[in-house]
Amino acid sequence: MRSLDRRRSCLINYGFCINKEGVTEEWLNSKAKTARKYSTVFYRGTTDEEFDLSGFPKISRDNIQVALEKQVLIISLGAKLKIGKCKAIRDWFIANEFADFGDPFTNFFMSRRLPKGFVEDKNVQQKVVEYFASFDEHIKDFRIEKVPQEAESKEERYKINALHKMIDSDEMAEIPLGLESAGTLKMFALYPELQEVLEKGSVFFIDELNARLHPLLVRNFLLTFLNPEINTNHAQLVFTTHDTWQLSNQLLRRDEIWFVEKDERGVSTLYSLADFVDEDGSRIRKDESYEKNYLIGKYGAIPTLKSIDIFKEE
Repeated sequence: MRSLDRRRSCLINYGFCINKEGVTEEWLNSKAKTARKYSTVFYRGTTDEEFDLSGFPKISRDNIQVALEKQVLIISLGAKLKIGKCKAIRDWFIANEFADFGDPFTNFFMSRRLPKGFVEDKNVQQKVVEYFASFDEHIKDFRIEKVPQEAESKEERYKINALHKMIDSDEMAEIPLGLESAGTLKMFALYPELQEVLEKGSVFFIDELNARLHPLLVRNFLLTFLNPEINTNHAQLVFTTHDTWQLSNQLLRRDEIWFVEKDERGVSTLYSLADFVDEDGSRIRKDESYEKNYLIGKYGAIPTLKSIDIFKEE
């Protein structure tokens, strides 16, 4: 993790490594925004010699050493011990939102999460309608009906119908929200997290953002974060995709584009387009065609393909 704490005007560098037995490495470094080098807050390795808590007050160091276990992160323990630096990082992770649309269980859960105030506040419902109107103007309103609660269940459930204007008529047709297209349901699932991230100015991590969404719809979603009039709290979007159209110098900066390359051992390496150096030792120019150059293999991170010939008749 590398982030800027705007309140303290400092840069934070935090990370950890784990295996099946526990934490094998953990580190926290910080520096003032104007400083050249990071200073160590703590470092934790696998031996006593690789254990440095010098960036904490003595009482905090003593408390951590007494309570720390191999399966516990120093950041997590420090937050429980009310150590300010640890709590700030723990809270950073809590404030951010994560969505994995490659996971069917996540899809199921997110598609049933309602925006804050959606049931009782007609203004919130109208905002959701306006949100849909940015990519689909057919949904004009919602009708929400509370489902009778089962005796053993404490969870309140609601039946939500989307109202569509009928062709050549002023009347509305009701369609259960669950019967809308997969793309519409995904955008509905994204709304609560998008709402919170923009309000908090936090980070939204999305795996497979492009899945089941039209490319222009994804572009519109990205532009929400790039528009300073909408994104007034400087929220960030970090997403994975296999689409290449986002590789555009008209949309993203070089340092905003990162590639993952897998070697012959199956080990993945992450690197930024801004740090990429070609065979001549030159860095990538701002005006290059990123998508074209990527597809011809100039930047790496492309699959090694072979002909699928197993279906050939012998």
